[in-house]
Amino acid sequence: QVQLVESGGGLVQAGGSLRLSCSASTRAFSAYAMGWFRQALGKEREFVTVISWNGGTTNYADSVKGRFTISRDNAKNTVYLQMNSLKPEDTAVYYCAARYDDGLHSYRIGDYSYWGQGTQVTVSS
Repeated sequence: QVQLVESGGGLVQAGGSLRLSCSASTRAFSAYAMGWFRQALGKEREFVTVISWNGGTTNYADSVKGRFTISRDNAKNTVYLQMNSLKPEDTAVYYCAARYDDGLHSYRIGDYSYWGQGTQVTVSS
């Protein structure tokens, strides 16, 4: 069982930056690919980005490419999401998720076994 806890959300003006963190309660953190997803009010949860177990592979949704950066520190059991040039349409609850890294760096919600409780990001115009 893996428990994930997100932090770092908040209110920011458009064009600003936020850094989200997700801490995992497992000694096997480096065995997992880690993803970030988001869900805006009234919308379905959507993929944002994923990082492989060693950070060697990352994928991003087109909507965040060039603005968001995912990274991880396996020594700290933590994955990060640096969000720059934020837009009002980035407003959502952001969730981190984990799946055993079998080389499939999936964008599909159903492929992830563990989820955090989410952290709210609000971008004002």
